[in-house]
Amino acid sequence: MSELEKNVRRLSRLELPGAGQVTVAGRYAYVGHITNKERLGTSILDVSDPRKPRLLSQIHLDEADSHSHKARVCGELMIVNVEQNMGALGRKAENLAKEERNPYGEGGFKLYDVSNRSKPKLIHHHRTYGRGVHRFDMDESYAYISTEMEGYVGNILVIYDIRNPARPEEVSRWSMPGQHLAGGEKPTWAGRRNRLHHALRFGERLWAGCWHAGLRVIDISDIRAPRTVGEYNYHPPFPEPSHTFMPVPFAVGGRSIAVAIDEEDHAHSAAEMERRRGRPHACLWVLDVTNLKKMEPLSLFEVSELDSPWSRAAPGRFGAHQFQEHMSDTLVYCTWFSGGLRIVDVADPLAPREVGHFIPEPAPGQAAPQTNDVDVDSRGLVYVVDRVNGFDVLQFTR
Repeated sequence: MSELEKNVRRLSRLELPGAGQVTVAGRYAYVGHITNKERLGTSILDVSDPRKPRLLSQIHLDEADSHSHKARVCGELMIVNVEQNMGALGRKAENLAKEERNPYGEGGFKLYDVSNRSKPKLIHHHRTYGRGVHRFDMDESYAYISTEMEGYVGNILVIYDIRNPARPEEVSRWSMPGQHLAGGEKPTWAGRRNRLHHALRFGERLWAGCWHAGLRVIDISDIRAPRTVGEYNYHPPFPEPSHTFMPVPFAVGGRSIAVAIDEEDHAHSAAEMERRRGRPHACLWVLDVTNLKKMEPLSLFEVSELDSPWSRAAPGRFGAHQFQEHMSDTLVYCTWFSGGLRIVDVADPLAPREVGHFIPEPAPGQAAPQTNDVDVDSRGLVYVVDRVNGFDVLQFTR
């Protein structure tokens, strides 16, 4: 058995440009692409035959200085983000109170009719503010958008009614104390370090990763008045920001359990990798959320640098980034940048264990793979995308 795979086999691969998200609904996969010269925003693929995925259509952006690296679908409605490309400072700019950027007025989200996946039809481009929209969730009635808004510092939550997709209507907002500058609040942190990454809806609650502010649970039983009902922050001492947070949909050992995953935030040069020796990598968290007012960590899952031949290849990132945003059993399908796909069983929340992995080869000309996002379809097939190049369909064989 190769060190690059365990209990996972590749069914097919397409050389698609780098991507930020893959969403699978029915027999179709929707891929949101990271910044690229061609301004490629979204690809739609037919994956009914997982050994021969077919590209049906692609959407390019008309807007300059923009990318659409996230895509979600509900029924025949697709939403993609529109976000400003990073400036010269990249992610390091988040520590600044203000970054000098070119004027930008395109940020927001687009709604598409995808009843014909070969010919997606733009319904509406809804503009928000500033850099625009990052990641988000949606259902038949609402979109839960992480975006910059005028008068706030960093991304906040804005909930939109999308039942008429030609005219999305703002329903409510949620932010953390210190973000609402226009309301007289003052942040206690530098720049945009504390902000909403995105929130996922489960029942009447949203589960939110809030970057260096940690984790939040937001009650939306009154969708016009979201309110925080739980929070936990492990920064410091843990250095990597909180990316995604979701509940396990059933009790485990008599407890309500949730999982969270951090993002290894910066691509590192060889010199930066040397300077960060001894610093923990981004990882997977398992938490007891039985009492939301007193959430407690139960365990961490880390991948050793010894478990990938590219863990210290530069430039690149090694640690965790994301997991599939739904669960049907105790398996969590996670992406580690140069560590590939890691399948983690949290049946024992005190001792999560890896039951499978797959590390794709680096994209041509790249020092390491940069596995970015993952989804799992109703057949149990696994889809992963690389930040630079590559779309893989995998099968867990345990």
